[in-house]
Amino acid sequence: MKLTKYLVKTRVDRKITEKYNPPKGKGKISKTNIKRHLQFKTHPHLQVAIRTSLKNKAWLTLAKKLAGSTRLQPTLNLSDIDQKTTAGDTVVIPGKVLAVGDITKKVRIASLYISSSAKDKLKKTKSEWVPLYQEIQSNPKAEGIKVLS
Repeated sequence: MKLTKYLVKTRVDRKITEKYNPPKGKGKISKTNIKRHLQFKTHPHLQVAIRTSLKNKAWLTLAKKLAGSTRLQPTLNLSDIDQKTTAGDTVVIPGKVLAVGDITKKVRIASLYISSSAKDKLKKTKSEWVPLYQEIQSNPKAEGIKVLS
């Protein structure tokens, strides 16, 4: 049974043809495919983060996000983090942290990348930033974290 929602009309030689294009399994990536994607990652912190998250089941969903395209990784501002967290939270961001806005709470942030001005703003509130791979190594069961994306 063909669903009209997945029919794609294409024009070839002035004729319109319909082709069935089923949805692809979004987010369904196996450990083997993650390891295959790892070959193409050049940033050493990203490679270590993916390898260490593959060893722990609790971090496997994060490994799937990290193994995907870097264009799909989130970029969050400090103001976004401030709105979505409470004081004392440990926040994991599988992407970049930028310095737009201010943070008013003491928060521990683990991310792949952070801008230097964002680091300076975190020091003012005595918040802490750690690389993502260090958070994965120090907290293998992923207890007490909040993933923002």
